[in-house]
Amino acid sequence: MITSLSRLDRSGYQFLVKQGQEHGLQPLALSLSASGNGPVYLYMVVLFLLFDSHGESLLNTLLAAYLVELPLYFLLKNMIRRQRPCHALADGIARFEPADKFSLPSGHTAAAFVMATSIYFIYPQLFYIATCWAIGIGLSRIILGVHYPLDIIAGALLGIASVVFSQHII
Repeated sequence: MITSLSRLDRSGYQFLVKQGQEHGLQPLALSLSASGNGPVYLYMVVLFLLFDSHGESLLNTLLAAYLVELPLYFLLKNMIRRQRPCHALADGIARFEPADKFSLPSGHTAAAFVMATSIYFIYPQLFYIATCWAIGIGLSRIILGVHYPLDIIAGALLGIASVVFSQHII
């Protein structure tokens, strides 16, 4: 079962990377991936704080969720220690050196889904936009060659679960 899952994961990775190359999606993937970096979340929250009365609720939801997500992310990443495809496959796809050696779960995707799920709780009318953006970040990480599809799925689940869990605590 694990062998079949691993084979399916690698095939999905190769398919998405090939699609990205054939359709010239690497520049878009780089931009989407960069939009999942930490400072962008801070800028977004500041805009919500400045222009909307629910901005403080979004900030509190995000802080609580990241307090759950970040330790779990580091724990999982260092326990599982799955080698990134750009290192394991040596396919030359990655256009940059990732911040760390391990790929499971995807931290960019986890953070993006923390943001999207938090938006769902505070601004449900923006949920579809936020979710499409979070999915785009996850897909960009595969197209750029630094994650497998299962890394993205695990990151999304971690992000969603962190918000739901933190909401129950609050």
